[in-house]
Amino acid sequence: RTEIKFTLPSDQAVKLKIYNVEGRLVKTLVNGHQDAGAHTVVWSGQDERGGRVASGLYFYRLTTDSGVLTRKMTLLK
Repeated sequence: RTEIKFTLPSDQAVKLKIYNVEGRLVKTLVNGHQDAGAHTVVWSGQDERGGRVASGLYFYRLTTDSGVLTRKMTLLK
């Protein structure tokens, strides 16, 4: 389980997606309007179909009206 925290300066459209090292989409965590302020989103290591993903390196991409932020994370079981 991983917590991804971010803060929005204003209400805006947000997309938060998890990708594997090959660039394939693993899971969409957020896809819609979010209010201004602090947010925490939890990823429990599951893919879009609810299956458990393998341990390894993953990337999350946060896309907002303000820009795009990409960070890496390691999933350990």
